Amino acid sequence: MRMSFTKMHGLGNDFIVFNALGQRIPLTPELCRRLAHRRRGIGCDQILLVERPRNPTTDFYYRIFNADGSEVEQCGNGARCFARFVTDHGLTDKREIPVGTVAGEIRLYLEEDSVRVDMGMPRFEPEHIPFIADTVAERYPLEVDSQTLSIGVVSLGNPHAVLEVPDLDTTQVRELGHRIERHPRFPQRVNAGFMQVLDASNIRLRVYERGVGETPACGTGACAAVAIGHRWGLLAEQVYVQLPGGQLLVEWPRVSGTIRMIGPAVTSFEGEIEL
Repeated sequence: MRMSFTKMHGLGNDFIVFNALGQRIPLTPELCRRLAHRRRGIGCDQILLVERPRNPTTDFYYRIFNADGSEVEQCGNGARCFARFVTDHGLTDKREIPVGTVAGEIRLYLEEDSVRVDMGMPRFEPEHIPFIADTVAERYPLEVDSQTLSIGVVSLGNPHAVLEVPDLDTTQVRELGHRIERHPRFPQRVNAGFMQVLDASNIRLRVYERGVGETPACGTGACAAVAIGHRWGLLAEQVYVQLPGGQLLVEWPRVSGTIRMIGPAVTSFEGEIEL
């Protein structure tokens, strides 16, 4: 079966997008891994499916598959690309787009040169991550090899652990990220974020994504870092997040409100592939 696809990226975090409206895309873990392979496939961090809505309050349903074939709940950079895809392909003419996901409903807003995503309320309770802990705390000790790390945990529809570091350039992100991702206290694995606070309005961030590895950018990871940094009293309501692939703006105007992410979404090319 020959299928059309669109290759997109948000700050270098790249995606293969399939229009699954009215047609079945037969994704399996094996096929996802083949498509995502950077030498033998198209190459991507995640595969996105645009599907018909599953409830009357949304216009579309959005599914995300990691490069290892696992389906995940949410992806912020992918959400921005999703909004640009359905607009550029004439699937909607709305500037505000309600979309269903495994994690619940999100809202996407098309702006002149960017896409704003309302990511909902961060959840800090361990059972919502999920994370094995006796009580809710702002910081948790996490034993990794022979060291004890101090982390914050939060769900933005998908699980995140955030670690503050003094210098990202000297931090072993891939080694520590791999161990944190698969730590037994995270039953569904976790995205590991390494945050360097420059000042209350600016941070640097690298993210080791669950099922992918380190990526140039992670939208939910940026929101997670800001939410944890705000909770720790380190950050303001509006924060510029510097990622290896570029900059995102994250806003959390009040602790009782939803968290918002603003950034670009770019189409790289269109193509066809035999599935």
